Amino acid sequence: MGIQKPTWLEALYREKFFAPCSIHESAKKNEKNICCLDCCTSICPHCVMAHRFHRLIQIRRYVYHDVVRLEDLEKLIDCSNVQAYTINSAKVIFIKKRPQNRQFKGSGNYCTSCDRSLQEPFIHCSLGCKVDFVLNHYNDISPFLRRCTTLQLGPDFFIPHDMADYDTANETAQSTIVDNDEPWGSSLTSGSSSGSENMMLMSTTNNFPCVRKKRSGLYVCGRITINSYNKNISDEDMATSMSRRKGIPHRSPLC
Repeated sequence: MGIQKPTWLEALYREKFFAPCSIHESAKKNEKNICCLDCCTSICPHCVMAHRFHRLIQIRRYVYHDVVRLEDLEKLIDCSNVQAYTINSAKVIFIKKRPQNRQFKGSGNYCTSCDRSLQEPFIHCSLGCKVDFVLNHYNDISPFLRRCTTLQLGPDFFIPHDMADYDTANETAQSTIVDNDEPWGSSLTSGSSSGSENMMLMSTTNNFPCVRKKRSGLYVCGRITINSYNKNISDEDMATSMSRRKGIPHRSPLC
C-alpha cells in the first residue's frame, strides 16, 4: 500500500472553517478562515501571531463552499486537470467534493467522482476528487506532492491590530511617562531647582525629552535640545523660555 493523504490535506477536509474562534470569542472578525498546515488546525486572524512561523493558507468562500487560491495550492500539490474558478481576479479551487447526480450525461467532460459537468480539458471538479482518483488508480499520492517549507498569507490579508501583543508592548515602552517629584534639572544640569513646580518627563522617539510644567492649573510643554544639556540653565530661565505671556488683546475699532 502506498503513501496515504498527508496530514495537512486531511486537515483541509476535516476542519470546519468560518466558524467562530473559541479562543477569541469576544473579538471581532474571529472567523476561522486560515489553516495552519504545520499544526493541522483552523485558526482565526487573531491567532496568526502564534503561528507566524508556520505554513499558513487562507480559506475563502465561493457559492457556500470552501476554496483555496490556485497559486497557493500549487505550491503544495499538483493541481493539473482540476477545474479552477475566478473570484476577485484570482483563480480558486474547491477543496471538497460537490456531488451532483445526473441520470443522463450529455457530451463534454464530467468529474471522475462527482459526475459534475466540467469544461475542457478538466476531469476533476475539486482537490478532493483528484486525490481520491489518484489513490484509487495509483495507490500513491507522493509523486503529486511538492516540497514547500514556507507558505505565508498574501499581502491583502487583513490582520487585526489588537492581536499584535508585541507591537502593543513596544508602543507602551516608547510612550512611557515617568513621574518625578524632583525637578529633572537637578539630575541633568548643575543649575538650581525650584521644588514648588510639578514637572513631568516624557520619553519620545527622537530621544529629545518633553518637559511639562504645571503653572496656574495649565500645562506648558517645551522640548529640550542637545545643547541644553551642555549648558547650565536654571529652571526659571527654562520656564520663561517655554511660557511667554501674551500681551493685552486690543479690539479693532468699529467702522
